[in-house]
Amino acid sequence: MANKRKKDWGAYLYLMPTVVILVAFHVLPIFYSLAVSFYEWDLIGQPEYVGVGNYSRLFDDPMFYKSLWNTVYYAAVSVPLSILFSLIIAMLLNNPISAIGVYRTIYFIPVITSINAVAIVWNFIYHPDFGLLNKILAIFSIDPRAWLQDPTWAMPAIIFMSVWKGLGHNVIIFLTGLQNIPRHLYEAARIDGASRWQQFRHITWPLLSPTTFFIFTISTIGSFQVFSQVYMMTPRGGPLKSTMVVVYYLYRKAFEQFEFGYALAAAFVLFMIIFACTLFNKLYLEKKVHYS
Repeated sequence: MANKRKKDWGAYLYLMPTVVILVAFHVLPIFYSLAVSFYEWDLIGQPEYVGVGNYSRLFDDPMFYKSLWNTVYYAAVSVPLSILFSLIIAMLLNNPISAIGVYRTIYFIPVITSINAVAIVWNFIYHPDFGLLNKILAIFSIDPRAWLQDPTWAMPAIIFMSVWKGLGHNVIIFLTGLQNIPRHLYEAARIDGASRWQQFRHITWPLLSPTTFFIFTISTIGSFQVFSQVYMMTPRGGPLKSTMVVVYYLYRKAFEQFEFGYALAAAFVLFMIIFACTLFNKLYLEKKVHYS
């Protein structure tokens, strides 16, 4: 009994550094930020308690609703596109082709590249005068566009870049899921005369559902936190605020207008939205996942 208790204490000691770091840099800042959201504070003067005033003001702010709509638009388009393209590429890379490792590396390089560097490159690609995209479109007699200066095209341009940037991450996860599917299931299906579409519909897609559910959940959370692309490619929230997302909105409130209490109120509303989406995925969508 004494040895068991000693081993238990040893485990706690091993966990202590991690627990201390999590509490100090994650848990305590969350509660501190929640407390500050009930104050007006510019980080210099004395905080003034306003209760739920920041939240009331937030829900009366049309720019917050604009940024929230832009965020939902970004998530609703980027997440399905990312899943679709990454699944197609993963299925292609799952075939026995030569130099497969080279292709996998090429697709993963954008993931490990700095988002700031990627945004600068894509700014040149989207440039209205000498951008590569307009040069390619000119070959097909398509008029050039000022992609990042057009309220209609600014957000789709950012979405396309974001999907390209994160594609390799999802491809690797899908590829792992595909390689875990037993090959004898496909062999049996081919013997029964199943077409490629039938094999995908009745074998690949159901057995990939845990992988798809994971990617969908993580991608949804990440899409609601989009910031760097907007900050680097469309300063000030883009033309007519067409790319003003919630995180960039609260960034401006905090670090340009120094309304930290108001910015933290927006942050906690965003947190509750992300939490609600994740809870919905867990309670409803996970029921459709086939784990065996």
